[in-house]
Amino acid sequence: MLPRAFFSFVDLTDDTRHAEYNAWHLYDHRPENLALPGVAWGDRWARLTGDADHAGTAVEEFASVDYVANYWFREPLEQTIADFLKLGADSVQWGRGPGVPGVVRRLTAFFTPVKGYAHPRVLVSPDVLPFRPHTGVHVTLSRFAEPVGPDAHLQYRWYDRVRIPDLLEIPGVTGAWTFASSETQSRPGTVALTAPEDAPGSLRVRLLYLDGDPAEVTREIRLREKVWADAGRGSEHAAAEEVLFSAPTRTIVPYQDW
Repeated sequence: MLPRAFFSFVDLTDDTRHAEYNAWHLYDHRPENLALPGVAWGDRWARLTGDADHAGTAVEEFASVDYVANYWFREPLEQTIADFLKLGADSVQWGRGPGVPGVVRRLTAFFTPVKGYAHPRVLVSPDVLPFRPHTGVHVTLSRFAEPVGPDAHLQYRWYDRVRIPDLLEIPGVTGAWTFASSETQSRPGTVALTAPEDAPGSLRVRLLYLDGDPAEVTREIRLREKVWADAGRGSEHAAAEEVLFSAPTRTIVPYQDW
């Protein structure tokens, strides 16, 4: 298991700038990051838009999120993160930061991977899953007010033993990864969603990796959640978790999806 991950949730408030922003990521930002010795992999996804059936849910701070980015880091972790942050700062000084008006980073934070899951049909291990081509990911970001409290613990156990195994049986879902926050990144344009007193692990991310159509998979998830609830497979400790963002995203196809 790789020891650390990074997530960025971005809202692009100027709709005329998507092509410019995506080109910067494709040609500059992501290649520079992937070239760092300690960066194992990086992906970026666009939130689905349009159909209310697959729009997902979000609290006000995340209602307009357009993109989610994710990087995975290798050891030596301290040096890797230092290199990653330095590159971000240096790129601004080079005049090669995003430089795109209307970019609001709703959250940028480092996370510790908790556990990976892969459906047997895909053959690869959970550790390989992020490197496997996929059509998109279904992203859920949650906050736990007491991340090491008894109710949170029971909610984590329910996810591990009930809900994620159920989700893996949905056609088009290849696997999942869960993450717990380690520290948030303070930078201009980032909205602070964690208070200073928040403990590590207050934020959790779940990624469902998909090889089916993200919209169709999301519709199936919603249908099955009703069936599972009626069958008594819901959680008795859901109050421990505040879902901040839960929505499908699609893999961005270079030169096509701009």
